Amino acid sequence: MYYLPLEIIRVDYGGCYNNTSMTKPIILTGLRANGEFHLGNYLGAIMPMVELQKKHAADYQINMFIPDLHSFTTPVEHENLYQQSIDNLSIYAAAGLDILNNDTFIYRQSHIPAHAELAWILDCFTGFGELSRMTQFKEKSEGRDSVSVGLFNYPVLMAADILLYGATYVPLGDDQKQHLELARDLAIRLNNKFGQDLLNPPLEWKKQLEFMDLSTGVRIRSLRNPEKKMSKSVEDPAGTILLSDDPAEAAKKIMSATTDSEGAIHYDMSKQPGVSNLLVMSALLEQKSVEAVSQAWDGKTNYGELKQHVAELVSQCLKDLQTKIAAVDSSQILSKLAQDETEMAKIANDTLYRVQTAVGLRTKEQS
Repeated sequence: MYYLPLEIIRVDYGGCYNNTSMTKPIILTGLRANGEFHLGNYLGAIMPMVELQKKHAADYQINMFIPDLHSFTTPVEHENLYQQSIDNLSIYAAAGLDILNNDTFIYRQSHIPAHAELAWILDCFTGFGELSRMTQFKEKSEGRDSVSVGLFNYPVLMAADILLYGATYVPLGDDQKQHLELARDLAIRLNNKFGQDLLNPPLEWKKQLEFMDLSTGVRIRSLRNPEKKMSKSVEDPAGTILLSDDPAEAAKKIMSATTDSEGAIHYDMSKQPGVSNLLVMSALLEQKSVEAVSQAWDGKTNYGELKQHVAELVSQCLKDLQTKIAAVDSSQILSKLAQDETEMAKIANDTLYRVQTAVGLRTKEQS
C-alpha cells in the first residue's frame, strides 16, 4: 500500500513511512474518546506511550487505537464523539508520538467491525460471576439508578481489542489489571477448547509492569478526592485538570488540592494520598523517579511550597502542549487513520475468521 506523505508534528526517529511486515511483537494501547483528556491521562498513559515508542520503535509494532465503542458505557455527548476522537489523536501527536513511524498504527475501534463481533463470541464463553467481580464495574455503577449492560461487559470487548491483534504488551493503569487477566483467561480458555494456537494471550500483569519499568501502574489521583483517580467523568471539576484548561486556572486547582493534617511531607499513598499524588505529578513532569523527588521533599512542613512547585510545573506543561496541539493538522490525521484502518481490518478479520471457523460459524474454505 502506498502512503501519502504527511506533515504532522513529530519527533524524528529516522526512516520513512511505509508498510510493515507485522511480524514484530505488538504493543497495544488506547484511551476512550468520550471526553477531553486530562492531566492524569497525559502523565499516566500518553507520555509513557511516547517513551515506549522512543525506546522500542525499531523492535515492536505499536497499535495506538481509539476505543470509541467503549465510550457508551458512561454518559457521553454523542454529537461531539466523532470529533473528540480526532482531537485526542492530535494530543498524542503534539505530545511527541510519531504516528508516522512505519511500525505505529492508529485506528478507531468502531471502524473495524471485527471488534464487536469477536466480543459477542467471547461473551458466550465468559461467566456472569467473572464480570460481577470486576472492581471497575462496581465503582462505576455505584450510586447509579440505571446501569447499562455495556458497562457490565465492556471488559469482554476490551479482551477482543487485545486478542484480535495478538498483542503481547498492553500498557494499562493498575485499575485495569483484572481486565488484562480476563483477556488472558479467555484466550487460554478458547485455546484449550478449540486449539492451542487459536488466540495469543497477552503476557501476565507482572511481566507487563517489567516491560514498562514500573513496579505498579501510574494512577494520578483527583485533586479534591485523592482516594480516587483523576477522571474525565468526575462530578467535581476542581479535582480534574483538563489538557485544555487555562494554565493559570490549572495552577489554582493545584494550589487548592486536598492534602492532610499530618504536618510533614512523606510519600505514603495510604496515609497521605493527596501529598503523595503531588509528589508523583512532580516526578513525572520533571522526568525524575518518584523516589528521588520524595527524598528531596521528605520531612518538609510547607505544603504550600510543594503545591507552588507542582503548580508551576503543570502550568508550563499546559502552555507548551497547547501550543503544539494548535499546530497539528487534523485533516492529515484523518488520512493516516483511513490508511491504517484498512491495514488493521485485514489483521482483525483474519483472527475473527479463525475463531469463527473454530466455533462452527465458518468452514475452512470460507476463511
